[in-house]
Amino acid sequence: MSLVYGPVPSWRLGRSLGIDLLPGRGKTCTFDCLYCQLGRTSHPCTERGLFVPLAQLEEELAALGTLEVDYVTFSGTGEPTLAANLGEAILLARAVLGRPVAVLTNASLMVREDVRRELALADLVVAKVDAPDTALFRAINRPFVPESLEEILEGISRFRQEAASRLALQMMFVAENVGRAAEMAEIARSLGPDEVQLNTPLRPSPVPPLPPETMDEVAGAFAGLPAVSVYRSRRPAVVPLDAAETRRRRPGGEVP
Repeated sequence: MSLVYGPVPSWRLGRSLGIDLLPGRGKTCTFDCLYCQLGRTSHPCTERGLFVPLAQLEEELAALGTLEVDYVTFSGTGEPTLAANLGEAILLARAVLGRPVAVLTNASLMVREDVRRELALADLVVAKVDAPDTALFRAINRPFVPESLEEILEGISRFRQEAASRLALQMMFVAENVGRAAEMAEIARSLGPDEVQLNTPLRPSPVPPLPPETMDEVAGAFAGLPAVSVYRSRRPAVVPLDAAETRRRRPGGEVP
């Protein structure tokens, strides 16, 4: 399998079958996050394009047979909204597998109406917010897109208003932003997501994870919000279809 991988045991999504619409070697992304498990972005990209044909995905999905999964998740080796056929792929995956569809996005392209329209086809959209201001956003996420954090947050807000999909915010906490948790909680309150996912890099990463007690302090800033934390969540047991393909997207660990 070159596009489909997993299932992986997700602390956020349960048994998650991954789909990678950017399956080339290296990472194709609009960001170069300092904590990314995949390392540096080898293929910086800000424009949407067709990276794989829908027919290839259809062939791989049809060959799967019956699988016990909780979500089919678009993620992988880059930013999935860069794929111009994401909307069609979401509809195809749901039709073939009959399971809820999630998209993990860094939210950089949610400023675009076409991207928001395609994301609205998913059952769940998990959008990244790692900073409370543009300066820290540029330091942590190292974006290639020109938009400010405020513009990206406006894109998320518009999606929340326009779409019936569930919205989750993923917030990755590292040394650079741990002292800004209260401000990030205020952003979460303003966006009104269905869930806030408090994360820290537990897989091999260029930066170390925060310890459990520090993440518990972070969680305290999110009191009253529907927040879940990586250290306090369970992961199901799964057996991947292809260990090598799964490891390529999830190196050194099993937490998606």
